[in-house]
Amino acid sequence: MSLVLQTPAASPEVARAHFLDKLSLETDVADVWNDIQNHVEGFYILDARSEKAYRDGHVPGALNLPHSLISAGTTTALDPTKLLVVYCWGPNCNGAAKACAKLAALGFRVKEMLGGIEYWEKEGNPLE
Repeated sequence: MSLVLQTPAASPEVARAHFLDKLSLETDVADVWNDIQNHVEGFYILDARSEKAYRDGHVPGALNLPHSLISAGTTTALDPTKLLVVYCWGPNCNGAAKACAKLAALGFRVKEMLGGIEYWEKEGNPLE
């Protein structure tokens, strides 16, 4: 008995819709670095880690807003028409997901940067 084939695969239409939905909520380190290098505007990069962690090194141009401090008051300087690309430590950290949930509740469009700062560094990208 195949464990892979035990559950039938989705139809191509269902699979396409699923992966497009997933991409609407996530981005990756390579895409963010590409857009930074090409001076793409229209989004903020938000570091959801502590202020100390941010000071020790962060994605170039990232703003720091620890997920525990996100509120209507702490986000007033953010342009609500821009996408927020949010990251935290890495795959073992849910700080970016917590931040995205809070920001979405405040009306912001959000995407989580998969891999966080851990994968940013693993891919050899610079820190600021």
